[in-house]
Amino acid sequence: MTERLWRKRSAPECAMPFIEYQMTSDTNPSPEIRSPQTGVLLIAHGSRRKEANDDLVRLAELITRRQEYGVVQESYLELAPPTIVDGGRICVERGATRVLMLPYFLSAGVHVVLDLEDARKQLAAEFPNVQFELCPHLGLNPLMADIVLACLEEGNSKSTTV
Repeated sequence: MTERLWRKRSAPECAMPFIEYQMTSDTNPSPEIRSPQTGVLLIAHGSRRKEANDDLVRLAELITRRQEYGVVQESYLELAPPTIVDGGRICVERGATRVLMLPYFLSAGVHVVLDLEDARKQLAAEFPNVQFELCPHLGLNPLMADIVLACLEEGNSKSTTV
């Protein structure tokens, strides 16, 4: 597997919920979409604060720019539109025949274990010719340690300069 090299594109404060990274030029995505009929449905909890929900919108934009999938759509479990089911419908309306449902959650709580599977079943019943797959939540992905360490480094560098 080719190792991807990342560099920080901006230096946001650690307290900010969204850290944006950009791939270095030697790992740019291919110019054509690899899976045009595969959609990605990003699923977050949702918040009453629009700014909190905007993080997932920005993530969807970043993934879209990578040109790996034909459809990338954000959705929310509650408190903000579109709902998971509505997001799945949008993916199908935009041409997806397979939808990868990615829980943007750190822990496998009730939402990840039960609620998201219920939404997947509802979409599968509504669209029997479309494949809906629930992906693993972010959890303890090994890359999570890199993100945490980067935030700690940023926080440490700020405290030593004050």
